[in-house]
Amino acid sequence: MSAISVKKLEERAVLPSYGSASAAGADLYALTDGEVTFRPGETKFVHTGIALEIPEGYVGLVYARSSLACKRGLAPANKVGVIDSDYRGEIMVALHNHSGEVQKVSDGERIAQLVVAPYLRAEFREADKLTDTERGEGGFGSTGKF
Repeated sequence: MSAISVKKLEERAVLPSYGSASAAGADLYALTDGEVTFRPGETKFVHTGIALEIPEGYVGLVYARSSLACKRGLAPANKVGVIDSDYRGEIMVALHNHSGEVQKVSDGERIAQLVVAPYLRAEFREADKLTDTERGEGGFGSTGKF
């Protein structure tokens, strides 16, 4: 397991943690003064009170927690948050209430999950032609497989 430095910006902040030995995502925890209330269709930033030192060549990806998204309709507004390795500010999660009911998040509640993954930084070059593939330009269900 690799180590990632985490700075608590407030003493009450909770470091990310894995829910099981094989979990890919580490839980991120809300740092609030009381409850944060979300009306239907509303988006709010929720503090975590932590900053990360993600290694060069890696990215932090912030995903929804399935239980929060499926049972309560709360999920990251941008679907997947991207934390670049050179960012040192507070990790905040923009949660959106997709449900038709008021939802609340409490201090210390698990609000999202963080996956740290390697990435390829590419050089994009203009080309007149691309190589042919069996699929070609077919997209959006064109393979007939669901």
